[in-house]
Amino acid sequence: MRTDLFDFVLPDSAIALYPAEPRDTARLLVVHPVKGGCARDDADLDDKQVRDLPDLLRPGDALVFNDTKVIPAALSGVRMRGETRAHVDFNLTKRVSDNTWRAFARPAKRLEAGDRVHFGHSEDVCLQGALDATVAAKGEAGEVELAFDLSGAALDEAISAVGAMPLPPYIALKREPDARDRDSYQTIYAEKEGAVAAPTAGLHFTPELFAALDARGISRHFVTLHVGAGTFLPVKAEDTDAHKMHSEWGAVSRETADALNAVRARGGRIVAVGTTSLRLLESAAREDGTLVPWSGETAIFITPGYRFKAIDLLMTNFHLPRSTLFMLVAAFSGLGTMRAAYGHAIRNGYRFYSYGDASLLARADQSE
Repeated sequence: MRTDLFDFVLPDSAIALYPAEPRDTARLLVVHPVKGGCARDDADLDDKQVRDLPDLLRPGDALVFNDTKVIPAALSGVRMRGETRAHVDFNLTKRVSDNTWRAFARPAKRLEAGDRVHFGHSEDVCLQGALDATVAAKGEAGEVELAFDLSGAALDEAISAVGAMPLPPYIALKREPDARDRDSYQTIYAEKEGAVAAPTAGLHFTPELFAALDARGISRHFVTLHVGAGTFLPVKAEDTDAHKMHSEWGAVSRETADALNAVRARGGRIVAVGTTSLRLLESAAREDGTLVPWSGETAIFITPGYRFKAIDLLMTNFHLPRSTLFMLVAAFSGLGTMRAAYGHAIRNGYRFYSYGDASLLARADQSE
């Protein structure tokens, strides 16, 4: 499909720089199903808050969360080349060995293979816990490989000490990360370290909302997908067939697969909290919708025409124009439907992207 079909104009003022407080007071646009996914008017959309979610679901439904934990993957370094120095910022994107990470460098033009980079230094003074690396390779579009002097758990500890939360570019270019982001850019149920971007739909949940969902008889289940920085990138190809999807590591346990199969057998609906949960469950689903234990790299790229097997409802934030994630929601609820929903959101002041508001979507091929 032509990627310009997934383009839209978003006012700069619509990009949220900070989350709603409390988290569950964020707005929630409920998008009702329409056969064929045709464009609709605003009468088919309901303006709610995330804290209304228990009343929007049914007893016996199941929410599926991504329990990945974001590491402080934004590093500020000094490139050393002889007597010359240059400041370079890095966002770690994927671990490739015990001591090596891929990263996006900015500005990458200041780097060459073999350069030494120091992190955790203050001007000319080396701080305790400082971290050093060598540029092992330089790729295209600002990507490099960093071979750190430390490895394993020692490297993890050093990155945690000197790194900052890796806010997405549309936030990081407008403000510096601050101490609040260590909590704000992490779900309350984050457990397994490895993500370099947050599963942002999950940022809206609070202990109070969990308690209300429990009281309503809605179960919670967890999968793990370590979100990569590629989730923020727009599709630059003119046709979706020419786009190479980034891969991410994920796992669905036998316990979760069996529990969700039982939910479906009882007539309950499976509700993915975030596109990461959806992509992982669809990767682990058989053609008949049955879920099986699964782990590995997934590069599933979902565009209109995809037949969903495992998911009935999707809760997700509002995404970038021409992004793989807007293509995914267009596949889920229909392109016309989502263009109408996003138009409504823009006109009515919804906040977009990672710290923004949320939507609750039903599949175009199902009725409530």
